[in-house]
Amino acid sequence: MMTKLSVNINKIATLRNARGGNSPDLLEVAKDIQKFGAQGITIHPRPDERHIRYQDARDLKPIVYTEFNIEGNPQHNFMDLVLECKPTQVTLVPDAIGAITSSAGWDTKNNQDYLTDVIAEFKRNGIRTSIFVDPKLEMIEAAKKTGTDRIELYTEEFAHQFSLGNKTGIEPYVKAAVFANELELGINAGHDLSLDNIKFFKDNIPNLLEVSIGHALICEALYLGLDNVVNMYLNKLK
Repeated sequence: MMTKLSVNINKIATLRNARGGNSPDLLEVAKDIQKFGAQGITIHPRPDERHIRYQDARDLKPIVYTEFNIEGNPQHNFMDLVLECKPTQVTLVPDAIGAITSSAGWDTKNNQDYLTDVIAEFKRNGIRTSIFVDPKLEMIEAAKKTGTDRIELYTEEFAHQFSLGNKTGIEPYVKAAVFANELELGINAGHDLSLDNIKFFKDNIPNLLEVSIGHALICEALYLGLDNVVNMYLNKLK
């Protein structure tokens, strides 16, 4: 089974916003990424709109013909945006206000009722749901009870351990994936995945449906070219 590649284009928006104009053109980059073969586009708007703006989500909707994934903390403005845009998938991430990047998965036990209500609203509107979680079995079990379609494994710790040469860092993720499969939860993954570690991760995670990669992919593209890098990932995900 080939794992789908969804490219997070937040960093393109960061570069655009640095000069206040429209270069690089976020919409053209999204079109190109799809043309190069990626099977999805991911965005993660935050309340301060420091990279992806809410209007970007609206503008991307008609041009994303692959899977459109919107990530974020399901506060009121975010929920309204998702319900307006109706992407293929919404990924719920417990970001604190002002967080530089995602730093933890949901505590799905203590937030179970809240997540259940949010997910029910999205599913009523035909939007596939995914919950960002650490590779902890109790959190995956509680995620199942919310009614979510998928989980997204938070892979920062795996990436860190892999960079140190510790390949046993994959073990909690394998156990988490096996358990999620038993619960009939779809499995996505993301955070600090790169060309260096993606094949090892994919080869060890059973039934990995999708990875969302942004920061590393855009950094690698500075040296290797965007078209080339997208296809390098696709080859490693086969």
